[in-house]
Amino acid sequence: MDMLLSGIGMLMHLDVLLALLIGSVGGVIIGAIPGVGPAVAIAILLPATFALPPLVGLVMLLGIYGSSMFGGALPAILINTPGTAVNALTTYDGHPMTKRGEALKALGLAYGASFGSGILSILALILLSPVLAKVAPMFGSKEIFLAALLGLVLVVIAHRGQALAAGMLAGFGVFLGTVGLEPLKYTQRFTFDQPWLASGFDLIVVVLGLFALSQAFLLLSGPEDAPDAKPIKGSMARAMGRTFRHKRLVAAGTGFGVLMGMIPGVGEFTAQFLSYTYAQKTSKTPDAFGNGSEEGLVASEAANNAVPAAAMIPLLALGIPGEALTAMMLSVFYVHNVIPGPQLFQGQIDFVYALYAAMILLNVIVVLFMMVSSNLLLKIIRIPTRFLGVMILTLSFVGVYSLRNSITDCIIAAVFGWIGLILKRQDLPPVPIILGLVLGGIMETKFRPAMARVEVFADFFQRPVAAFLGLAILALVVGHLASLRRQALERADEAEA
Repeated sequence: MDMLLSGIGMLMHLDVLLALLIGSVGGVIIGAIPGVGPAVAIAILLPATFALPPLVGLVMLLGIYGSSMFGGALPAILINTPGTAVNALTTYDGHPMTKRGEALKALGLAYGASFGSGILSILALILLSPVLAKVAPMFGSKEIFLAALLGLVLVVIAHRGQALAAGMLAGFGVFLGTVGLEPLKYTQRFTFDQPWLASGFDLIVVVLGLFALSQAFLLLSGPEDAPDAKPIKGSMARAMGRTFRHKRLVAAGTGFGVLMGMIPGVGEFTAQFLSYTYAQKTSKTPDAFGNGSEEGLVASEAANNAVPAAAMIPLLALGIPGEALTAMMLSVFYVHNVIPGPQLFQGQIDFVYALYAAMILLNVIVVLFMMVSSNLLLKIIRIPTRFLGVMILTLSFVGVYSLRNSITDCIIAAVFGWIGLILKRQDLPPVPIILGLVLGGIMETKFRPAMARVEVFADFFQRPVAAFLGLAILALVVGHLASLRRQALERADEAEA
């Protein structure tokens, strides 16, 4: 309890609260603008947060991460265009309700479910923190190496139907991490005697290119668009109150969101799918799903808003990001020499509690803001896409240049922006590249000390956690290969028939 109070005390400073307010409100606005999304916003803001104290910078990024999905529900429900990718499922039931003249009810249910699951997921994590504090010291170099490898395996398997492409992109990310000076003997790798490659590829430059610049290129090269929507009338608080009729679905969606958020590489989409499927299977009106079902809308929004808090667990407990947004946040820790992992739970648990308290407060700020500003946000989503593209392009290049005052970094970011544009047009995910770059570096750093006391292969798995992680990796790989073989046999049987 003392550590919890100490963490709350760390949060109660004007600069921290101001950063949380800016991040929370800014995240809602960014989430409400189709075509931007939290990844672009966080990528642009990263260089600025490096100059801030670690808690200030992190709560600002957390504010954007946690609140963008609230904002993303607004265009998903009103104009059938998800503000962020994870709000896509919200369009299934939210927009049909709008077409029936129930926009206020749909928005109220979305905000209520998001708020409920956001608070419940953070409370669950606060209760789990003591367990994590006990488990974290069991992770040495071998266990963290295997956990990072497990994260890579999950990232590849999670991209169903694109596993081969995801694996190749993750491998490309791992390769990028090997360019530059080798960390032990400082010999050059893949630099071809080019001085600008000696320091390797900076994570922020790659992130800004793949996410922000590629999105700017996409908006500038696409058709001009400025969506429109009718104003909302009525009491938002009363509409949110209808969420209490769906308490079971909010609790279930939170459970799926927390569980899926804690597993690296899985994230919001799997949580939403499980929550939505559970709601449909247990509903008395399953045929209404996809046609304006209150239950479907609540299940979807509850699951995706429970994930951000849970996704911080592998990052804080093990120093392993589960997806691109937490990978970006990891760079803020490194810049300020705050190393996430077992030592953070042992020595700075009050810092962890401060982050949890910030997440609770951001949910309160966001829901109050959404209750009074939905009509104001309607004007923001009408911003022309070309104007947005120019803004993102300008801010991205300013951010890249400010890192090291380097034109070379701008050129490298532009190249990765072009790569990101190709990936988006081919419907391929850029996330495995970022996770390969981050997790590959962690694996290399931990592999060398892990091998110091290994004489035979079995020594690597002597400790219980290492053995469990090794078996989990083996089971996932074997299970996925068996699934691919079964699908190939089914296709062959269909072809013969």
